[in-house]
Amino acid sequence: MNIIVVDDEKLALNSLVSKLREVEPKAEIKGFLHPEEALEIARNGYHPDIAFLDIEMYGMNGIELAIKFKEVYPKINLIFVTGFQNYMPDAFSIRASGYITKPAAKERILEELNNLRNPVIKEKAKRIVVQTFGNFEVFYEGLPLVFKRSRTKELLAYLIDRRGAGVTMFELASILYEERPSERTLQNQVRVHISDLMKTLKKIDESDMIVRRRNFIAVDINRVECDYYQVLKGDIAAINSFHGEYMTSYSWAEFTLGRLYRTMDKF
Repeated sequence: MNIIVVDDEKLALNSLVSKLREVEPKAEIKGFLHPEEALEIARNGYHPDIAFLDIEMYGMNGIELAIKFKEVYPKINLIFVTGFQNYMPDAFSIRASGYITKPAAKERILEELNNLRNPVIKEKAKRIVVQTFGNFEVFYEGLPLVFKRSRTKELLAYLIDRRGAGVTMFELASILYEERPSERTLQNQVRVHISDLMKTLKKIDESDMIVRRRNFIAVDINRVECDYYQVLKGDIAAINSFHGEYMTSYSWAEFTLGRLYRTMDKF
């Protein structure tokens, strides 16, 4: 579920975003102080299922913004959050989903989310959960996934780290056998680890999470839930779970650890 919140008062914006994250912890929530920025991200391909809009804003008011949102995504759920009752007729004239008076209580927010004009089909919980903070671990339906070979596990860790970017046999050989020159025999050994990984995932009917083509392998990031990926989306729970360690068993992970520190500085 993707939610946009727009309010030109910073305290009101932060308060509403915080309450939404409490009642919908799995949702992706983006807050904006400027209506134009919210509209731009929607026009550039971000698909908001719900928009919580203040009405009295500088420049473009909430009613005007709502109309423009509807032009981009006709099925968007519009929920107005304002301190004034007199805008209610205008709000519902554009088929708004809801109307909340400030200060927005969590109970009212949840009530509106449970009674959307255009119900949002929530994404099914992913069966593969990946932990990258601290040691690298993979869980299937809550239980640790067991790998026969340590380098097979490291191979999957590196694919997770690449976030869907394709990797060649040569690159994998240099990562998994960094202490040895990347010879053809090592690339053949990499293929053994890939085969081992596919067998492990096939046993739990999750082999589709690996994308393979000629001299190309990647992970389908839409098939896994990962703390690292959630941090990059700005998820508060994932951010709070980071304590300065990332895939501690692998030296190549230090580059991403540096990126995580830079990302944390933005929050």
